[in-house]
Amino acid sequence: MIELPVISEEATKRKKPDWLRVKLPVGKEYAKVRKLVDEHKLHTICESGNCPNMGECWGAGTATFMILGNVCTRSCSFCAVATGRPPEYDTDEPRRVAEAIKLMGVKHAVITSVNRDELKDRGAEIWYQTVSLTKQLSPETTIETLIPDVKGNWEALYRMISAGQEVVSHNMETVERLYRRVRPQAKYSRSLEQIKLTKEYGKRTKTGIMLGLGETKEEVYKAMDDLAAHGCDILTLGQYLQPTKMHIEVAEFIHPDLFAHYREEGLKRGLKYVESGPLVRSSYHAERHVNV
Repeated sequence: MIELPVISEEATKRKKPDWLRVKLPVGKEYAKVRKLVDEHKLHTICESGNCPNMGECWGAGTATFMILGNVCTRSCSFCAVATGRPPEYDTDEPRRVAEAIKLMGVKHAVITSVNRDELKDRGAEIWYQTVSLTKQLSPETTIETLIPDVKGNWEALYRMISAGQEVVSHNMETVERLYRRVRPQAKYSRSLEQIKLTKEYGKRTKTGIMLGLGETKEEVYKAMDDLAAHGCDILTLGQYLQPTKMHIEVAEFIHPDLFAHYREEGLKRGLKYVESGPLVRSSYHAERHVNV
C-alpha cells in the first residue's frame, strides 16, 4: 500500500506565508495580451491553471498558450484545468495561435495542451501544425512546448517534437511515491522514458516538480538523480498551491531557503539549469532556458 502524507486540519487552514503574495495583474501590456487572447478565442494555462505569475508574465507581453481545448481527459488531483470528455478540437487553432504570437511580437513563446487520451495521435498533428505555423509567421521566435504524457505512443511523441521547437518540456509534477495520489493516470517511469527519448531525438529537455505535497528531501534528491540519468537538462521547482477545496491539500509551505538549497543540489547532481522558488512555474522565465 502506498504511503500518503497525513495532513492535519490545522495545516489546511494555515495562511499562506508572506513570500507567496503576488501582485494583481495590471498595466498596459497586461491589457494588450488580455485583449489578444479574447479576440482570438485562445486558451491560456495562465488562466486555466490559476498561475500566480500571470500578472508578471502578461505584463511583460508573454503568455503560455494552451491548445487542443480547455477540457482534459486526465483527473490529476492538483490541477485546476477542467476534467471531462473534450469536444471536437478546432482544426483552425494552429493558425489563430500562430497569428496571436506574431501580433504579440514575443521573442519566446510557450505552448502547452491538455491531455487528449481519446485521440489516436494524442493531438500530435495539431501540435505539429501549431509549432510549424508559428515558426513560419515568426521565424525569429524561439519556442518551448510543454507536452503531455503520450501514454507510450512514441510515434505521436516524435511528431509533436519534430516541428522545430527549441525546448521540449514534460512535467514529472511530483516524486515517485506520490504519483498514485497526484497523477493517478500517469506513471513515473513512463514520464522519465518520454524525457529520455526526447533527449535522444536531439531536443533540449525540461521538466517541473511541485513541492509541498508531502515529499521528503531524499525523494526530491532521487527525482533529481533520475532526471539527470534520463537526460533532463532543465528543472523547475515551485510551491504547490491548492486551486480549490476539491483538490489535494498543501502538506507544507516550503521556505525560500530550502528552494535555494534544492537548486544547488540539482546542479551538483548533473542538471544543467535549475529554476527554484516558491512562485516558480513551468514557463516562468522560460526565455532563459533556450540556451542552457
